[in-house]
Amino acid sequence: METKKIYELDPYLAPYSEAIDRRHDNILALKKKIAPDGSLSGSVNNHLFYGLHRTADRGWVLREWAPNASRIYLVGEFNNWKRIAAYELRATGGGNWEITLPEMFMHHGDLYKLFIEWPGGGGERLPSYVTRVVQDPDTKVFSAQVWDPAEKYVWKNARPGERKHPLIYECHIGMSSEEEKVASFDDFRRDVLPHVHELGYDTIQIMALAEHPYYGSFGYQVSNFYALSSRFGTPEQFKALVDEAHGMGIAVVMDLVHSHSVSNEAEGLSRFDGREDIYFYRGAQGHHPAWDSRCFDYGKQETLYFLLSNCKFWMEEYNLDGFRFDGVTSMLYWDHGLGKAFTGYDAYFDKGVDENAVAYLALANMLIHEIWPQALTIAEDVSGMAGLAAPFEAGGVGFDFRMAMGIADHWIKWIKERKDEQWSPGEIWYELTNKRADESTISYAESHDQALVGDKTIIFRLMDKEMYTSMNKDSKSLIVERGIALHKMIRLVTLASSGGGYLTFMGNEFGHPEWIDFPRQGNGWSYKYARRQWSLMRPDYLRYKYLNDFDEAMVTLVRKENVLSEPPVLMVADEQKKILIFKRKNLIFAFNFNPSSSFADYGTASPEGEYEVVLTSDEERFDGFARVVPGGHHFTQHVKCPNGNRDFDGTLMLYLPSRCALVLKKVENKK
Repeated sequence: METKKIYELDPYLAPYSEAIDRRHDNILALKKKIAPDGSLSGSVNNHLFYGLHRTADRGWVLREWAPNASRIYLVGEFNNWKRIAAYELRATGGGNWEITLPEMFMHHGDLYKLFIEWPGGGGERLPSYVTRVVQDPDTKVFSAQVWDPAEKYVWKNARPGERKHPLIYECHIGMSSEEEKVASFDDFRRDVLPHVHELGYDTIQIMALAEHPYYGSFGYQVSNFYALSSRFGTPEQFKALVDEAHGMGIAVVMDLVHSHSVSNEAEGLSRFDGREDIYFYRGAQGHHPAWDSRCFDYGKQETLYFLLSNCKFWMEEYNLDGFRFDGVTSMLYWDHGLGKAFTGYDAYFDKGVDENAVAYLALANMLIHEIWPQALTIAEDVSGMAGLAAPFEAGGVGFDFRMAMGIADHWIKWIKERKDEQWSPGEIWYELTNKRADESTISYAESHDQALVGDKTIIFRLMDKEMYTSMNKDSKSLIVERGIALHKMIRLVTLASSGGGYLTFMGNEFGHPEWIDFPRQGNGWSYKYARRQWSLMRPDYLRYKYLNDFDEAMVTLVRKENVLSEPPVLMVADEQKKILIFKRKNLIFAFNFNPSSSFADYGTASPEGEYEVVLTSDEERFDGFARVVPGGHHFTQHVKCPNGNRDFDGTLMLYLPSRCALVLKKVENKK
């Protein structure tokens, strides 16, 4: 069956059909140039050539690309960090340099660097393809480290398979412990992974995996793109984490930062061989005005190979299941999308688009899915570029999903700017479900962005200082009662209406009370707020436990019923009574956002049948008031209901308490 083009599915894209086809053809031409035989995976292997490798017949081989260099020395513990002739790399042409050393010259654990000389200067650098970097605890200086353990890790579990509707638990290894420290891969594997599995999430999205000099950057100022951050442990420990996750049926997705590079020169790629533009755009275009970082030149062949090989390295070395590409908007537009409204389609196809970046992202998606056809790719994009998460064959870029970033912003807006009586069920429905028909999205009420200092989580916005005094179950606080009720409803309606997948950030499932503030000079380099207080969700006398239990119940139900495999259908958006009801697969989700009024015998048009209440946010086990009995059965009346979707022939009568959500499942009659 022939794939329809995105401009055939969306008539508003018809005027841009030539631009879409031209973009498609240019990407195919670039792919043919890189991979003449059609296989990107077979053609993109820079990581196997460059960097330090131990070979069976030549000992150690180290290769580097530095076209502006006049001399390069290997310096390290093995030669007392001196530039001596025996450790000088030789030029092999095309800007490439190489050195071979007997095995006895270097050993597992040795520290080393390159000293690169160029016309008019020189300096110490870490190899661009280095796979292991460590920081001296005293001097804070970073060095490359020979990593060649005697025992190689042996994988025990296969990848868990395709995630058509991923339920994602976003996490950060370092802040995953309750202790005031940088947590390790082993800490996370032992203490957090079982919690994720128990909650029912089937995917973890891990931040800050690639090495970054500044811990407080959340991993978004990457210096060494091939090096797993050593502050969390060893490559073998990370492999054990991934392996154990796979054994639990949990996919592992890496938060991949190919949108920019840290400006640091001693640790990163900036002015690696003295040239400003070795991997980056020249002049002002090579410097990000908001992030103080370097911007990759995606039209440069060496940059393309560097980044594509990086995707392959992470997938094959660590058995990852895919990537969430960070900062895609910044990549796509020459102005990085800063201050841009993106109100029309022109912005997706005019001269403001960096077509080199579009081509790179398309090739990256092809490569990733060629390596692992069931891989998961997600784009973090606020511009809404048409086709970004549409198949390449249809004229798209090929991402499996895009982040529905506007949803979290709207929840902030509704909570912050409007009284409860002003919330609009119709507007909530529109903003939660507004997406392109040809694309899938990952919905979320809040991610790590909303937990950082300078912002607020949903629970903090709803309760503020009351969290410090009234989260004991015996406390009486209208503010906390409201916050608990809305926290559950907001998360359930976001999950149940999602455009294909759902995400939450570590700790938000139980309403973590503190913001995230990494150690810095302004807080005395404290780890107090760069951790997760898991102990809060365990005691029966604290309300956090019940929020966590509700999160587990809703995720488990949606996953068990495979609810996200069909699109949601609106049944009621009652602006006066503040009621939202929709159907998805065999479940009906009913929300009463009214802050004070409950409604008995609320009639809604519904598919005919028998329905059982399988979940309510008001259950006592979720710190509710038990106004609805779980397990109760409702039967539709064979009459048309004037209230709701006219496509349905039956009428379903429901009791809808204020600030409460109900989920009903259609009972299949067994003959």
